[in-house]
Amino acid sequence: MTPEERTNYIEHYGRGWSELMEQLAHTPREMWQFKPSPADWSVHEMVVHMADSETNSYLRCRKAVAQSGSAIMGYDQDVWSIALDYHQREVEDALALIRLVRKMTYDLIRTLPEAAWTHTYFHPELQEQVPLEAWLMTYAAHIPGHIQQIRGNIEDWQAR
Repeated sequence: MTPEERTNYIEHYGRGWSELMEQLAHTPREMWQFKPSPADWSVHEMVVHMADSETNSYLRCRKAVAQSGSAIMGYDQDVWSIALDYHQREVEDALALIRLVRKMTYDLIRTLPEAAWTHTYFHPELQEQVPLEAWLMTYAAHIPGHIQQIRGNIEDWQAR
């Protein structure tokens, strides 16, 4: 990845919070609990999941920067959503957490020296070293991916 490509990913990552809030502003609150199918997540569940994912992302990034090559904690997002009963979690608290950890991570990654981008972390589920640039590409796409899911939920909800 060139430095210019990386800068584009960093800025894409940085816009995630505002893009999520823009989408949620156009998402009727009365459908936030709606699940298109039992296996799908509601908007509420997606927001709480994003809070969990962002906190894991925050730690993964820092682990790579500060302790390159060391192991991170893996987690099963589906198990977490059930075991932590996402529908019972406060969505406003989850949104506040997403905003803060995304901002703190964005502030860090946009100031990293070039050498830090060669750092990695060991992912126990993948059984491999993950480069910091791969982390960036994954998490730059994470919130936009859920925005697309939210739009799909809205379409399904409106069709019913």
